[in-house]
Amino acid sequence: MLFGKEVEPLRICHRLDKDTSGALLLARSSAAAERVQRLMQEHRIHRVYWAVCLGVPTPLEGIVDIPIIEKEVIGPQRHYKMSLCPRLRVLPDGSTLRSRVSRSAHEAVTQYRTLAKSCGASLLELQPLTGVKHQLRTHLALALNCPILGDHKYSHWDRLAPQKLPQSLLRALSLTPQQTRSLLLHLHAAQITLPPTSGSDPIVLRCSPPKHFLRTLRKLQLPVPDLQRSDVPPTEM
Repeated sequence: MLFGKEVEPLRICHRLDKDTSGALLLARSSAAAERVQRLMQEHRIHRVYWAVCLGVPTPLEGIVDIPIIEKEVIGPQRHYKMSLCPRLRVLPDGSTLRSRVSRSAHEAVTQYRTLAKSCGASLLELQPLTGVKHQLRTHLALALNCPILGDHKYSHWDRLAPQKLPQSLLRALSLTPQQTRSLLLHLHAAQITLPPTSGSDPIVLRCSPPKHFLRTLRKLQLPVPDLQRSDVPPTEM
């Protein structure tokens, strides 16, 4: 109901991973939602995320181009996680061998750069060039060895357990080891840019980080990124 008039419910155009904060596109009609989804499939919508991560990636910026596949984890608690499915395998002598990629694997490409680092943590800007379930979390944790702060699911492979933080980070965040289980995921969808249509300018939607994200930046003495500067187009695939 809007101003006394009946209107159709808004339609969600895309998804955000559970516990991810930030911008989410909604459409007023099915046709509009389908147009946005088609643009997503064509990789014409530019998305920028920010993440606070454990550790600092090497190199500080680059592109992760490794397919992702969902796997069942056998352990004390059987569960499913997204995993890397690399095209190349490193042999004992240091040479590489091309591997056969499973048909169930999804192409996944993530562009990243380090904005700042402090206390053994880093603030990253991420641009997913594909849209695979848990893509950013998987690439950061398993490819770059820099899991997102508060990502309890991908901080351990064989079990579901609270994320373990180094003492330096616990002190900086004023946390005890027991309190880490309540840490929220520090992954934020900061900006979405839709391509221009009919001669119009691109539509840029920006969203400021939530309180827990800003509080962590302050405690770690990391700068708050400038939303106005998150407008660099991603590298072409």
